[in-house]
Amino acid sequence: MDLNKILLVLKREYLTRVRTKAFILSTLLTPLVFIAFLAIVVFVTISDNEVKKTVGVIDETGVLFERLIEIDSLRYQDVSYLSIDTVRANVLAGEIDGYVILSNSFIDSSESPTLVYGGSGGLSFIDSIQDNLREVVREERLSRSQVSPEVREIFESRPRLKSVKLTEEGEEEDNAVFGAAFGFILGLLIFIGVFGYGALLMRGVIEEKTNRIVEVIASSIKPIELMLGKLFGILALAVTQFGVWIASYIGLSILAAPVAAMIVEAQMRNLPEEARSAAASEAFDPSALEQFIVEPSIFLYFFLFFFIGFLIYAGIFAAIGSAVDSEQDTQQFMLPVMAPIMIGYFLNLRVMENPDSTISTIASLFPLTAPINMISRIAATEVPFWQIGLSLLLMIGTFAGLMWLAAKIYRVGILMYGKKPSYKELAKWIKQG
Repeated sequence: MDLNKILLVLKREYLTRVRTKAFILSTLLTPLVFIAFLAIVVFVTISDNEVKKTVGVIDETGVLFERLIEIDSLRYQDVSYLSIDTVRANVLAGEIDGYVILSNSFIDSSESPTLVYGGSGGLSFIDSIQDNLREVVREERLSRSQVSPEVREIFESRPRLKSVKLTEEGEEEDNAVFGAAFGFILGLLIFIGVFGYGALLMRGVIEEKTNRIVEVIASSIKPIELMLGKLFGILALAVTQFGVWIASYIGLSILAAPVAAMIVEAQMRNLPEEARSAAASEAFDPSALEQFIVEPSIFLYFFLFFFIGFLIYAGIFAAIGSAVDSEQDTQQFMLPVMAPIMIGYFLNLRVMENPDSTISTIASLFPLTAPINMISRIAATEVPFWQIGLSLLLMIGTFAGLMWLAAKIYRVGILMYGKKPSYKELAKWIKQG
């Protein structure tokens, strides 16, 4: 094989596609859309100033309204002195947003109160009223049962589990939920990359074959050199796009917390002095965004597994493209290729939930599903290095074997026209090659 000829094909394939408007727009707009989405989420979270709703309370117990006032004195108003018709008229007129009648039966039994409101406020309004009523009824029940403060404190306590990862350097904060979700996303990117760019390679081969361009090219370059050049050209294109996306993510994850802190600080300065302390306790914590910063090694593993995973499947996509005359004819050969990719995708959900299970381990070692599933395990848990090494060796061996078969099919199929090959025909091409 002539390496210079392979590089020439690679360069042509890469430069032809990297300059297209579709590639440029998809590469640049994707991180911009993600940045805009995250900015909107952060902005809404930071500036979430709920419109205060007022609720009239007809308290027949004599005690629950006072407890509600302790929770939110601006929301709840005593309307016990008004007739029910007047209260309902006030709701319709918009003077209050709703009303609730509190009777002793709510304290003595499990009967639920009813909120009558004008329809505005949404689920958050109803949920907040429900939570407030549950709290005051529970407090009154405990008070009437003469429960001691110690028992009440035990009853109200809600201990939460904090996970900490132990490493050789010591203890560090662990975020298993984010790690599992991030690993799933990386696995999904590999799935999209292998399938999407593999299909792009296949369509390119079909296009050159149907336009008879390959006949001219084949006079000066070997089929295997042409296939490898196209394969690595598309791979370079994918690495470029993923590289831009990952660089954008790294930059955004580093800047997110400081920028959010500046916004929160600016909002606090605009508040009156007496409202700052209360707002500070409920304000969005910018440090929560630091969880999105991940170790650089995870991206190195991502590119490594994507690189080899793409090579495993891309040779087969190129061989299929060379064997047919149109994209419609590829359907009969796509099932053996798509089945392991789809299996890897669906197994990724199991890997995210339980990365140390037997099925997750097998999926991350099996060469045809490993590119998708091993990266998910690496992000979600501590994977033994020998398993990572074994997975890579099996993938490299699979790539060598499949590339050998793909090259034989490609060598014969690229110059075949006018006949739909069968699996039996492909077997003959392999023997001939």
